[in-house]
Amino acid sequence: MQSPSLTSQQRDIRQTGINPNHWYAVARSSEVTTNPIAVTLWHHAIAIYRGHDGKVYALEDRCPHRQVKLSHGRVVDNNLECAYHGWRIGGNGECVAVPYLAANQKLPNCKIRYYPVIEQDGVIWLFPGNSNLATQIQPLGLPEWDHLNYIATVSIIECAAHYSYLIENLMDMYHGHLHQNWQAWADPILQDIYEDEKRVDAHYQAQSYYKIDKIWSISQLFFPALRKLHSEPLDVSYIYPNWVSTLGNDFKIYCLFSPINELKTRAYLIHFTSLNAFWRLHKLPVSFRRFVKNSLFGSAQKLLDGLVLQDVQMIEEEQQAYLAHPEQKNHELNRAVVSVQKLIRSQANLS
Repeated sequence: MQSPSLTSQQRDIRQTGINPNHWYAVARSSEVTTNPIAVTLWHHAIAIYRGHDGKVYALEDRCPHRQVKLSHGRVVDNNLECAYHGWRIGGNGECVAVPYLAANQKLPNCKIRYYPVIEQDGVIWLFPGNSNLATQIQPLGLPEWDHLNYIATVSIIECAAHYSYLIENLMDMYHGHLHQNWQAWADPILQDIYEDEKRVDAHYQAQSYYKIDKIWSISQLFFPALRKLHSEPLDVSYIYPNWVSTLGNDFKIYCLFSPINELKTRAYLIHFTSLNAFWRLHKLPVSFRRFVKNSLFGSAQKLLDGLVLQDVQMIEEEQQAYLAHPEQKNHELNRAVVSVQKLIRSQANLS
């Protein structure tokens, strides 16, 4: 599928591309081993693997010999060996070995693209744009990932829709009506919006169902009857190309985007529950606190997966409705959604 023209990008948000000159989350650290995996980031087919030196490498997913997928091969030292003829490609994209090379032959002068990668906060970040810009831009930080006062839960979103639908869903807090028993907030009121060329911040006042202020209160994640509504600020931000949300002092959520193409989006939803209110816990040995953090990893999985399942169903229905009748326009009342669409278009035009 060809990328849409600039004219169509300006005209139709549902065909808009990405700005490649940003860091994108393409895998969790735990997913990347010495067994290569294949990922696609906005039409780029990429093979990712961990070398025997422990570093992560990312190569264009094709062998320069016969153009088959390198991700079907295996890791030898820090190189990726093609499954077809055994050609080995180094982490810099150059051919480093051919098993049947004759004594009077030179290694073929061929090279495939390699991508800058950073392993940070449990995530593999990849820069698909101009590699000269990679050192000038930093990935979105997740300081809670290693912090002993935060419990993480990760849900992977696989959505058969353009990434703009998912961003709009995350920025529009009025859709809490959808979630019923999975709902974490109620009665949101949009108070103000800040926007510039890189981000949109929407500030809501809402009613939260959770208050994590006593040691037993974490059980609210498992028993809905224990939840009681109380007023909390609800802030959501689209920090291109990712999303961040905070609900009071108890929860922080990140959504890290990895758009595949105009009709598919992959994202990593990372939910953190704060233990900052438990001051007695902070005085315990670090080893014990780390044990608590690791033991409670995934404690909000049922809640998070339930929310994702309901959201994805609606987003995919939006996409299908658009494909069936692209001439039909939405009647949008939430200013945050309008601001997000403006940012998506402006960033795509910078690529």
